[in-house]
Amino acid sequence: MNLPVILVAVILILVVLLLLGVPLPFCFGGAIMFMNVFADVSMAGMMMWAFNQMINLTLLSCPLFIYAGTLLSYSGVASALLDFVDIFVGKIKGGLGVVSVVACAIIGAISGSGFTGVAATGPIMIPRMVEKGYPRGYATALVTVSSILGLLIPPSVIMIMFGWITQTSILACFLSTVGPGILITILFSIINVVWVRIMPSITEGNMSLTKELPVEVDLGQDKIMSRLIKAIPALSVPVIILGGIYGGIFTPTEAAAVAAAVTIPIGAWFYKGLTVRSFLRSTRETAVSVGAIMTMMTFTLILSQTLVMLRAPQLFVDLVFRVTDNYFLILLFINIILFIAGMIVNDITGILLLAPLLLPLVREMGMSPIQLAAIMGTNLAMGGVTPPYASILYLGMRIGNCEFADILKPTMIFLLLGYLPVVLLTTYWPPLSMWLPTVLGYVR
Repeated sequence: MNLPVILVAVILILVVLLLLGVPLPFCFGGAIMFMNVFADVSMAGMMMWAFNQMINLTLLSCPLFIYAGTLLSYSGVASALLDFVDIFVGKIKGGLGVVSVVACAIIGAISGSGFTGVAATGPIMIPRMVEKGYPRGYATALVTVSSILGLLIPPSVIMIMFGWITQTSILACFLSTVGPGILITILFSIINVVWVRIMPSITEGNMSLTKELPVEVDLGQDKIMSRLIKAIPALSVPVIILGGIYGGIFTPTEAAAVAAAVTIPIGAWFYKGLTVRSFLRSTRETAVSVGAIMTMMTFTLILSQTLVMLRAPQLFVDLVFRVTDNYFLILLFINIILFIAGMIVNDITGILLLAPLLLPLVREMGMSPIQLAAIMGTNLAMGGVTPPYASILYLGMRIGNCEFADILKPTMIFLLLGYLPVVLLTTYWPPLSMWLPTVLGYVR
């Protein structure tokens, strides 16, 4: 059986198994079994190769960042960050929504995860926004779409995966999504402020997030200083992590260990949200998540490496250039592939499966792998809130206690007006993703 037929069969097997609801690792397992029968590849050798890849020290940073994010969601850090951001924007109509967006970005700078933002911020902010007249579906959608900033603001788990699988500088990959992440934060905040001003039900304005303070009362100097001091330990975590990484003090893996280690005393002793029970619960949740992710990664690695050995990336490059050699059309084609992939698989799977396939193509086009990292990161992060996969969206619905019909419209508006333009800018305007890595000397 020739390679094109094998590739078409593999894609069909994956699609059919996904539509049947088969768990993701076993979908890839089915495709691997097919290739073991019809392709001249030693699966025993591929399994040994995948095992050797999985014990890579760099990969250890992923479960550690996931652990830090899970601890963070129980620690009480989110409440301090929300009160801190409220100092600056809490007095304006729409300020509560801006607080949610910015807090999710800061939490993302600690955890590197999209789930942590909605898990830590949602239970606090959604009820308070509803209390101030925000529609429940809108409030839930705002927190949910903002939580995917955790996948873009460094440190980012998916950027670690991209750097690891493509042998690209992880630090440069981190920096490549800073510009898109900040721009999305600004656009979401603007859209929220404009949208809220046409909602007659909103009673917000000059209000405080702290329950003991009455609404419509200005924060005094003492209260502002109290919030600032209370937020210092939480704000120090991303400073320690990113400062340590780019200062050359420790590696991304060591930074992940530091993030987890620092979050424990801060959550337990300073904010007092992390108890023995919640610590054990977060540890158990992390173990379950990491086990599922590592199993999925093993199957994905075997499948992607098998495709590489069969020269599928070269076949893909030749096929694309036979269709068109127009730079802008090829980039559009890449975005469509990533968008579809994000809708049906999670971000880590998308990176591991598609990065080896797309890297030869972008190199042939003369594009830097760092820009590809930003393009893949922004596209696949969107998949977390784009049905049918939409794992972050479904978590947000559970936390916000709202129906899919209520959250769908505001989610799509935020994505179309705030997120999609940044995806296109990242794709077609390289300085957005390349300026910071270039200035700091990671790209020459």
